[in-house]
Amino acid sequence: MRPNPVQWLWYAVGGRLPDRLREWVLHDVTARTWVLRHAARASVLLAPIAVVCLLVPGPLPIRLGMVGLAVIIGYYFSFSYLHESAEMRAARHGYPYGTARDIRSARHAEADAEAQAHYDAAYRQAE
Repeated sequence: MRPNPVQWLWYAVGGRLPDRLREWVLHDVTARTWVLRHAARASVLLAPIAVVCLLVPGPLPIRLGMVGLAVIIGYYFSFSYLHESAEMRAARHGYPYGTARDIRSARHAEADAEAQAHYDAAYRQAE
């Protein structure tokens, strides 16, 4: 079950979805495309700011520069708190903090263990 467009917009700006969509929220923050999904939610928040910047009186290059800076700064801060945002969304819908991280980590556990073994073999021989 997925949220309808209005529910998704509410969710994108930080709102809580009904309990029947709880599993979808966990999927949203743990899917292979979870970073792209986060970017889509951030874009919803940045779009009104970009429109306001375009409506400010002044030369077009200045307004486009304002949009560019707003988008760069907005995405920078959004992606700086990417993991925390995902955990808070899951926690807001009843999952313990850390559940999303654990699910994402479990997906790559074998590859991470293999990479750690290669690292240990190459750099930890002296110990």
